[in-house]
Amino acid sequence: MAYQSLRLEYLQIPPVSRAYTTACVLTTAAVQLELITPFQLYFNPELIFKHFQIWRLITNFLFFGPVGFNFLFNMIFLYRYCRMLEEGSFRGRTADFVFMFLFGGFLMTLFGLFVSLVFLGQAFTIMLVYVWSRRNPYVRMNFFGLLNFQAPFLPWVLMGFSLLLGNSIIVDLLGIAVGHIYFFLEDVFPNQPGGIRILKTPSILRTIFDTPDDDPNYNPLPEDRPGGFAWGEGQRLGG
Repeated sequence: MAYQSLRLEYLQIPPVSRAYTTACVLTTAAVQLELITPFQLYFNPELIFKHFQIWRLITNFLFFGPVGFNFLFNMIFLYRYCRMLEEGSFRGRTADFVFMFLFGGFLMTLFGLFVSLVFLGQAFTIMLVYVWSRRNPYVRMNFFGLLNFQAPFLPWVLMGFSLLLGNSIIVDLLGIAVGHIYFFLEDVFPNQPGGIRILKTPSILRTIFDTPDDDPNYNPLPEDRPGGFAWGEGQRLGG
């Protein structure tokens, strides 16, 4: 009975969020069980382009370090904001959501060639948080019951928290930069006088991911409810 409930709950997660979160958890589990090592996963241009270890272009986005506070923190944010994007502004637009993944991953990979980052999953999570926060500017957030602010400040609060933990902020800055580029090209520039839509989802992605029942023009209004780091409605994480 419990298994059926968990299975149903798992299948209710939208497909892209379910696939990415599952891949991250399984990758970490495989490392914990010593089936693979992080050295087989990290981003290394020389191994990718000279030794054709192409899988590293993907696996460096799937590993968030060993199981611990940092891993759980990242998984909570990845799952929460990836799902809210897919069920919110990307509802009925699965192909567009996949294209955002590809576009963001491509830009981060390019930047990764110059800043020597070996794992980009955390930057990818910050990108998702940034896009969600800019599309929901009036949502009120609460950080561990200590700090109240509006959604657009969330990525910067997370960067500050990362700095307090002694982590490098380069990863967070990369996620914010890529998130801003996507948001500007997708949401801002096309609506400016003389602006055009530069980002166009390839038709092959629409053929694969969008069903006839999906409405590509569906674009719900930003959420008008209190936000926060919550396990459930009205319950703050850490509060």
